[in-house]
Formats: sequence, structure tokens, C-alpha cells
Amino acid sequence: MWLSDFKQKLDELDTLKFQLPNGKFVPAHFHITEVGVITRNYIDCGGMLRQEDKLNLQLWVASDTDHRLKPKKVLDILQLSKKKLGYSNIEVEIEYQQSTIGRYELDFDGAVFQLINTQTACLAKDKCDITKEKSPVRISTNDLCCNPDSNCC
Repeated sequence: MWLSDFKQKLDELDTLKFQLPNGKFVPAHFHITEVGVITRNYIDCGGMLRQEDKLNLQLWVASDTDHRLKPKKVLDILQLSKKKLGYSNIEVEIEYQQSTIGRYELDFDGAVFQLINTQTACLAKDKCDITKEKSPVRISTNDLCCNPDSNCC
């Protein structure tokens, strides 16, 4: 989700909720402990130089269970951080710790922000000789017993 979309959604909400990919919610008393611009410079496996910039919001949960961040307060935090960090419309990612620190993409279902698992991928499939995945092959019940000469085992 782009920052402009995130801010627009925040402006429309009274309460702020983040739902994890497993359906559980980040506890309502979370804090935003960091706002950062993360720049990643790298070379993919095809030798192409790449750069990506993301606005990282770190969510953290403490023992102060009465704490609640209102959407307006998050907008204020974003306005202050923009002055200090100088970013523009940038993609937003959420960082949240469970058993390890996870980085999530962000979506919105009309009422709740959805944390979406990030995935790795080959960005240079044409240069890495990665072919399309093969379609599954159906095996008839007659073929359940493998013949040692069939090269299927």
C-alpha cells in the first residue's frame, strides 16, 4: 500500500486495527516505535542493479494495556516523520515481532489493515533458466505400484 492510500484510510477511521495473516490481531495497545525509510540496494541473480525504498512502521506491544493509538495520532506521527526524513509517496511496510521480526505488506479490507506476508522471488527468471512450473500429472490407480524399470521411483 502506498503512503497516500494509507493516510486516506487513516483519515476515514475512528479506530486502528492491524490483522495478522493468521487471522489474529495485533493487540490494540500497540505503539509505533519507529518510522523509517528503508533503502535496499542489491543486485539480483541476473546481475541487474536494483533499489527499493519503503516507509517502515515498527509496531511494538508493551504492558500498558490501556494505550490506544488513534488514526489521527498516526497521521500526526507521519507528518512529523516526513519533515525529518523527507520522503514522498512511498510504499508502506509494517514491522512486527512475534517469534521473530516479520516484515509485512499492507492491505485494507474496508475496516481493518491487513498485514500480508512478504515473499521471496527470483527477479531474473529469464536469465536464470527457470522454466514455468510443470502441470501436475495424474496417475491412474493401475500405476500405483511402481515398476522398477519405469524410472518413476
